[in-house]
Amino acid sequence: MFEGPLETTMEQLKQHIQKQKPCMIISVGDIVSRDLIASGISLNVLIVDNKTMRKPIKPIEVDSDQTLFVSNPAGAITNEAWDAIKCAVAKKGVTKVMVDGEEDLLTVVTVLSAPDGAFVVYGQPHVGIVVVEVSAESRENMRRIVDLMQVSSKS
Repeated sequence: MFEGPLETTMEQLKQHIQKQKPCMIISVGDIVSRDLIASGISLNVLIVDNKTMRKPIKPIEVDSDQTLFVSNPAGAITNEAWDAIKCAVAKKGVTKVMVDGEEDLLTVVTVLSAPDGAFVVYGQPHVGIVVVEVSAESRENMRRIVDLMQVSSKS
């Protein structure tokens, strides 16, 4: 996690990217996506819902090679969202995944779908940004979350 004001966190992230050289950078969330783009960080995939803190915001303007549209209600992960994210990380160029509903839990799907060495970046409101480096360990952590969600939904 990179904590602090926007300028500090973006500079720390740029240095981390330069050092680690991720194979792909994926953002989940409107504000973090906007901030990454404004800071000159190239994204491969951005997952947005045109909301922040569940309030509508102006859509992010980004030159994308393709846009995928999915439905994903709050507190859920739909099969449609899984499929779109798998497709997005497999594509060349920049892919925008536009979510009708909420994108918060899609960080889990993104880590499970992205290749080793990718960075998945999401915002932590009023704190900073979180960078998940995709690896066998980070995938296992996300699998545990999905397993807990499945148990909870069956109860």
